[in-house]
Amino acid sequence: MNRLYHVPLSPFCRKVRLVLAEKRIEVELVEERYWEQDPDFLRRNPAAKVPILRINGRFMPESQAICEYLEEIEPTPVLMPRTPEDRYEVRRLCAWFDDKFHNEVTANLVYERVNKKITGQGYPDSSRIKAGSKAIKYHLDYMHWLLDQRRWLGGDQMSLADFTAAAHFSSLDYISDVDWNRSENVKDWYAKIKSRPAFRGILADQVSSFRPPAHYADLDF
Repeated sequence: MNRLYHVPLSPFCRKVRLVLAEKRIEVELVEERYWEQDPDFLRRNPAAKVPILRINGRFMPESQAICEYLEEIEPTPVLMPRTPEDRYEVRRLCAWFDDKFHNEVTANLVYERVNKKITGQGYPDSSRIKAGSKAIKYHLDYMHWLLDQRRWLGGDQMSLADFTAAAHFSSLDYISDVDWNRSENVKDWYAKIKSRPAFRGILADQVSSFRPPAHYADLDF
């Protein structure tokens, strides 16, 4: 049985879960308390990070590498475009959300509000929350600009770029940290992608001590 070691609100884990579900690859989900640095966990990934996918007898860390591996072993449905230029654009946007967006928004909001409490690292840093709340506005505006020119973030076909962005936004939406009224384009995009069957597991997540808002699992907001 394939197995994914994950944390429910981690956008990197959610990204892999979405790709697995979209490609209908069955997997057992195992929550990993990565902060405890369990020796078995460190043997699976010495970098001490999730997600880790066990598949075909081996352990695979790093979300982007996992997703591109899954694209190669299960090419249907297609999540990476065919031309080098289009693949570059999808990879560029994946890096944008997993690096820039994560550092400026996700880490300042989800990690401060949720992860610190779960891992026992103290109270949220209000200055970081303020910085994250400010930064997300600029990212929403950038996404609005992209979606003004394209049907999806990376082009006219849904791609790994959309699942990467949606993984981050679903984590933020769980704690009501997205102003969906700022951009009708972005709201419509998220409504489309969270209506996909692949999103059902994500929308069913429950994190101890944190309840999602009523609209979180509502496909019509």
